[in-house]
Amino acid sequence: MKTAMLGVLCCCAALLCAQSDAHPNAFTPEQIKYGPVPPFIAPGAQLAVLEGDPTASSGDFTIRLKMPAGYKIAPHWHPKRENVTVISGNFKVGMGDKFDTATMKLFPAGSFAYLDPEMHHYAMASGATVVQVHGQSPLQFNYVSPADDPSKK
Repeated sequence: MKTAMLGVLCCCAALLCAQSDAHPNAFTPEQIKYGPVPPFIAPGAQLAVLEGDPTASSGDFTIRLKMPAGYKIAPHWHPKRENVTVISGNFKVGMGDKFDTATMKLFPAGSFAYLDPEMHHYAMASGATVVQVHGQSPLQFNYVSPADDPSKK
């Protein structure tokens, strides 16, 4: 039984590797194209859309956010659930309406978290960090303090 399972896993891995070169829905890290973040996210990070359209009125999306050391995301909330996986680096996350580094929890690479709708939270990259976010479109940021919204500056 274990040998059969191992064989199936090896076949699936080989198929994925073969498809990643020719399949538009599979990517190796070097194939992911990053660009500037949208205006509602603080400048300085880079964003890649892996799947879907985060600005669409509905549907699934998957994005990656590449952040330099010390990059901060001000307290905010989303109307839909947010699912976050730390791909590399260390990501600090705090809950609440005020950015407080003393209460933030450190999430190393490999960590996963989901935030239910309207949970107030904030984040910071501890070193160069990449996170993957997936969920239901549209992705919306609602800043607790309107003064923190970079699109209003």
